[in-house]
Amino acid sequence: MTDLGSLNYFLGISAQRSSSGLFLSQSKFAEEILERAHMQHCNPCRTPVDTESKLGSDGDPVSDPTLYRSLAGALQYLTFTRPDISYAVQQVCLYMHDPRAPHFTALKRILRYVRGTLTFGLQIHASTTAQLTAYTDADWAGCPVTRRSTSGYCVFLGDNLLSWSAKRQVTLSRSSAEAEYRGVANVVAETAWIRNLLLELHAPLTTATLVYCDNVSAVYLTTNPVQHQRTKHIEIDIHFVRDYVASGQVRVLHIPSRFQYADIFTKGLPSALFCDFCSSLNVRRSPVLTAGEY
Repeated sequence: MTDLGSLNYFLGISAQRSSSGLFLSQSKFAEEILERAHMQHCNPCRTPVDTESKLGSDGDPVSDPTLYRSLAGALQYLTFTRPDISYAVQQVCLYMHDPRAPHFTALKRILRYVRGTLTFGLQIHASTTAQLTAYTDADWAGCPVTRRSTSGYCVFLGDNLLSWSAKRQVTLSRSSAEAEYRGVANVVAETAWIRNLLLELHAPLTTATLVYCDNVSAVYLTTNPVQHQRTKHIEIDIHFVRDYVASGQVRVLHIPSRFQYADIFTKGLPSALFCDFCSSLNVRRSPVLTAGEY
């Protein structure tokens, strides 16, 4: 092993240290993506995804599907420090096998948003808080083509965002409670892995993981031992979560939708709410910018 000193740049991610902690950014990589798309001077937009419509399989095939796939793959890598574009990128990546004109339009909207937020990155705060908190949400039957749901979650250690995901569920859900509960099971599995990792790093957590869900039925299912007919088909997920709840490692709590940060990973949001959630996820401008600089 070689000591290379303080971390400054690694795999396209720059790390800037300050009194407030560590700022991770891929602004240089974002500029390269815009240059590849010939959109260095495009007009920026406030959000990366349209709130009015969902992507389907209609429209004319794009003239250069290779460029589409290249840009979509590059944007996937950009999500390593930009959780704010995770949902929008996940949506355009669903159609990489057969991209159509509306898909390319959606991809260009993401690039316009990136153009206006080039200096944004992920802020990691210096903190001694050892509370693991997760938010999970699902957009039931949100895909107009397959009617599958989109799950999203984010996991915080103290005030720092550790893990996030926006992913279409692999099976159909017959109710919103089922879709939400599958999302709970996914985030509980993620937090269990993080807890085991911290244990191996000799920093075990002594408090239960708090999982916030905005679906009351899904919250009740985590503690209700009665197996109803309508939930037998998700029995494995139910028992998986209940075991962690019963052992005291996890507590699943209800949270109002206006405070559900995981909404940003499952659907398009109005610009005001989107900006508020971005700030809550610690996505912000570089702290080293001078006054008046965007």
